[in-house]
Amino acid sequence: MLDEAVVIPVIRMSGPIVAGGGMRPTLNLASVATQLHKAFSMKDAPAVAISVNSPGGSPVQSRLIYQRIRQLAEEKEKEVLVFCEDAAASGGYMIAVAGDVIIADPSSIVGSVGVVSGGFGFVEAIEKLGIERRVYTAGTQKAMLDPFKPENEEHIAHLDVLLQDLFETFKDLIRNRRGDKLTEDEDKLFTGAFWTGKKALEYGLVDELGDMGTYVKKRFGDTAKMKLISAPSGFFSRFRGAGMTLGGGDPIDRIAAGLSADAILTSLEERALWARLGL
Repeated sequence: MLDEAVVIPVIRMSGPIVAGGGMRPTLNLASVATQLHKAFSMKDAPAVAISVNSPGGSPVQSRLIYQRIRQLAEEKEKEVLVFCEDAAASGGYMIAVAGDVIIADPSSIVGSVGVVSGGFGFVEAIEKLGIERRVYTAGTQKAMLDPFKPENEEHIAHLDVLLQDLFETFKDLIRNRRGDKLTEDEDKLFTGAFWTGKKALEYGLVDELGDMGTYVKKRFGDTAKMKLISAPSGFFSRFRGAGMTLGGGDPIDRIAAGLSADAILTSLEERALWARLGL
């Protein structure tokens, strides 16, 4: 009797990493938790393959996904294979580092180890429109970084400390997972810069160049198969993990009412994340 072919479960993680996203599919722990559980629960699978295609986003959700992958890998004693597609940058790279082996396409965008915070200032705009800003707080810092007020040096300094804390968490995670594989100084790798997969291999940010199909067959034999673990399907499944409830009034009316502004802002934010990488 011939041995059965090895089956490798595959999870696709694609898009900006955000805590919630309304109508648009989002990448966060809630959106991938079911897939991760199913994939790592495949008893006979020696490994789980994860494709990452993300320009980054929420540092919290990025780390939560990373942490869940590592917890399941240790609990189920499975190897994690991560494949970088167009981009595994910033939070996307944080997720990729959960892999025991990271494989990238030569043209993948990899890295962007850093933290960014951005916004807009509307002080002159509201003055020209004759609008008076009224804010009432209990707590002297509750209106910190209000875009309708002039920048405050004390607030900027506070934000810088916060960003540095997040940055150190990111760097520590990479040191713990890949410290012995990195071939360049941190002063070069941990600047927010990003590189092609080919250069990332040279710097030790990834382990190999290639694609999922070729790598899986090379590792597990020509008969090896891949099984895609799909996300929950259905219209309302899109709202799981998005922090939305559809109670009170007609669901479609509630969705439509907030669709235009929410969808436009979300789309612009996503476009900005990809644009930072030239994609």
